[in-house]
Amino acid sequence: MAIDTSQFRNGLKVEIDGEPYNMIFFQHVKPGKGGAFVRTKLKNLRTGRVLDRTFRSGVSLQEAGGEERKMQYVYQDGDQLVFMDTESYEQIPFSAEQVGDARTYLQENLDVDVIFWRGKPINIELPAFIQAVVTQTDPGIKGDTASGSTKPATIETG
Repeated sequence: MAIDTSQFRNGLKVEIDGEPYNMIFFQHVKPGKGGAFVRTKLKNLRTGRVLDRTFRSGVSLQEAGGEERKMQYVYQDGDQLVFMDTESYEQIPFSAEQVGDARTYLQENLDVDVIFWRGKPINIELPAFIQAVVTQTDPGIKGDTASGSTKPATIETG
């Protein structure tokens, strides 16, 4: 399905040059001289790279035919992270590179959204909030009450 620049929104999944992208930022710009355009930031769903792209107003993009499935993180087997479909109980391994920095927040039995593109799993999306136990923090600085001071903490997953 073709999507016009007037239909751009955050979270929109589009296909550019045969690759799936997630739109993380867009801005319609109408300069005083010349035609309107849309400035965007797109995140590649397979590699995680961010791409800055500008489109003239009225340009159409192809919507990425991605599918999201609710899956549960089960265990880690060496370099592989195994996720299980909660409906069919099918298990799908991901490499640590595919999961990226999200693996530091994975806990057993955590429900995540796995994104499939053309029938293959390409990425995971963590929930907005997770519950974790703080295992270690540095002591706060005495007398630092005027500003909402923060300090580094280590959670149970490392």
